[in-house]
Amino acid sequence: MTTLTLLDALKQRRAVRNYLPQEVEEEKIHALLEAATLAPNDRLREPWHFYVVRGEAKQRYEQLARTYLEERFPTKPHLVKESIKVLETTPLAIVVTADVIEGDEASSKDNEYAAACAIHSMWLTAETLGLGLVWRTRGIGLVHDERMFAFIGSPEGKKIIGTIFIGYPQGEAPSTARKPYSEKTTWL
Repeated sequence: MTTLTLLDALKQRRAVRNYLPQEVEEEKIHALLEAATLAPNDRLREPWHFYVVRGEAKQRYEQLARTYLEERFPTKPHLVKESIKVLETTPLAIVVTADVIEGDEASSKDNEYAAACAIHSMWLTAETLGLGLVWRTRGIGLVHDERMFAFIGSPEGKKIIGTIFIGYPQGEAPSTARKPYSEKTTWL
């Protein structure tokens, strides 16, 4: 068995949207959450919170997403149907929030960055566990909709950063072309 290096995991990481109908084992969920809490964060505020959505809660989430999509795309029932189909076949969702510090916009923004790093840590860990993951904000991610905030319990002082969908990949996710770092780097 070969060991996956960090650079290999970064190169292999893909946004996976199609999953096998197989639940993610509890120990793998714990590994993802542990990886998230090891992410860098300003002043060690650990500004994240994770809402694990599966089972009955996932059924309620699916209904919430269906209502949202039907309202947003009333003339596109095919889009709604395809989006819901993806959600129905995804075994696990985790909603990630960041702490908002009243009156301290700079620290609140730093907290958002830290939560994004936590999501990326989960993404790389998912790759090493044989899981697929995609980070969603718009559409079925419901990040910008108050109903999602109510769904997770309307916690005070929190901002939703993303909803991540996790499972065992069904087939290979297509690779994406990336520009070489040399085209995106200026040496000073």
